[in-house]
Amino acid sequence: MANHGYMYVVRPLALNSELMQMIHSARNGRNISPWDLAAGLKACYNLSTLLAYFLSFVGFLLLRRIRNVDLHEIGEHGRIEHDASLVHKDTAKGQKYAPIEVEAELVNQLITEAKTGDEEGEGPEYGDRRVLMDATDVARSRVRREKQSPRLDCMHAEIARGEMAIILGVLETHAGKNIGAPVEWLREWIGYERLPTGWRPSHVQGLFDVVSRSKAIRTAMEVFQKEEEVEKS
Repeated sequence: MANHGYMYVVRPLALNSELMQMIHSARNGRNISPWDLAAGLKACYNLSTLLAYFLSFVGFLLLRRIRNVDLHEIGEHGRIEHDASLVHKDTAKGQKYAPIEVEAELVNQLITEAKTGDEEGEGPEYGDRRVLMDATDVARSRVRREKQSPRLDCMHAEIARGEMAIILGVLETHAGKNIGAPVEWLREWIGYERLPTGWRPSHVQGLFDVVSRSKAIRTAMEVFQKEEEVEKS
């Protein structure tokens, strides 16, 4: 049961093995405090102090915990964890914890939807290295997954957008006029749940940057949803 916690220490970051090992080594997976989580988020992802503590303490509130927790407790479905994940199957009815296995087909769909060719110098012919995923690409994927899954409530819909907003911000790269997260890094981070090879933090990721990027994802989702409604009418 404890393995579920390794995968969902703080769901919005699609946690990788480096952070899991850091927290597990420090506390043996038990008696984890909000301060332990915040310290790991700062050290692993270069999040700002405000963002790291916000994620940690809000996470504890969602878990309805006022005491320290064991790692497996953080993976309880319906707390932080949610359906319509971009890379995991939905939680089966009656299960307390969500599946932890990454679905290769979902990862490939996510990567493919970034290769739209909408941005200069992008498209399938350029391969992963030249393709950047941005808020519009994420929105396209979120609309697809939310049609395939049980309806998310407002809070979990916000968490779903926020987790990708953080990842886009942490991995943000400039390539000519394009700005986004290289899909080769996303494939490694999300597909294998580890820090991308060759990636080094180039900036501090702040709370207000995440809020702005999450709003951009939501706005783009609304555009796609309206376009679908027009096509159906």
